[in-house]
Amino acid sequence: MFKSIAVRQAQGTQYIANLRAAQPGGFRGKPLISAVACKPNCHICQEICPSDAIELKAQSEPNVAIDLGRCVLCGDCATVCPSQKLSFNNDVKLCATSRAGLLVTAARPNIDPVVVSAELKKRFGRSLKLRSVSAGGCNGCEMEVNALSNVNFDLGRYGIDIVASPRHADGLVLTGPISRNMLQALQVCWDAMPAPKLVIAVGACAISGGVFADSPAIGREFLDNYPPTLYVPGCPAHPLTFISGIMDLLGIALIA
Repeated sequence: MFKSIAVRQAQGTQYIANLRAAQPGGFRGKPLISAVACKPNCHICQEICPSDAIELKAQSEPNVAIDLGRCVLCGDCATVCPSQKLSFNNDVKLCATSRAGLLVTAARPNIDPVVVSAELKKRFGRSLKLRSVSAGGCNGCEMEVNALSNVNFDLGRYGIDIVASPRHADGLVLTGPISRNMLQALQVCWDAMPAPKLVIAVGACAISGGVFADSPAIGREFLDNYPPTLYVPGCPAHPLTFISGIMDLLGIALIA
């Protein structure tokens, strides 16, 4: 018993009381694009990006746009940019309810806010059960989804839980780029879920295919038929990003 007390004193309080205000130190979050001019004919940020997340539109100067649905938050673009136009902060609130809302530019620095769904709030605001499916993922996002239930984040305090069976689920948490080998299993899982139901795309791979987008082993037809209700960017997506997005979507007020 005394050993357990000593461990408890050494570790302190692990859970995050205010999930809305939490800002993890060292986290590379939202990209920032300054108004400083790019070097003439410079495309190094676009060339180094592993997931083709950066678009340069030639105007009076290249107009830099970063697609958070493709960005893996590696930070390489900021490192190589000779004019220091690109940087990242530690903001975890990166979710959007539309695919186009994930585009960041100097003129449009903020991600579109998550739109509260009155219908979803009425039906799932007090209880939402989610089934997690890894469709060819590397286990990075899958581990972060598992962390939602640990003592640090404790998503269950808001009535949101990850369940073992799709028959008990209200929503599908999709991770991974969707390999063709997983297409049938993913469809079977979706068909087993009772209506109404929703899709939550977690991570760059699920949203766009990420670094695997051009692979012939990837099949994205599922999302053509069932567009996500919520997009959770990241590589992997941070648990706080997921939590802030789902709470905003359902209009859940903060409770400690």
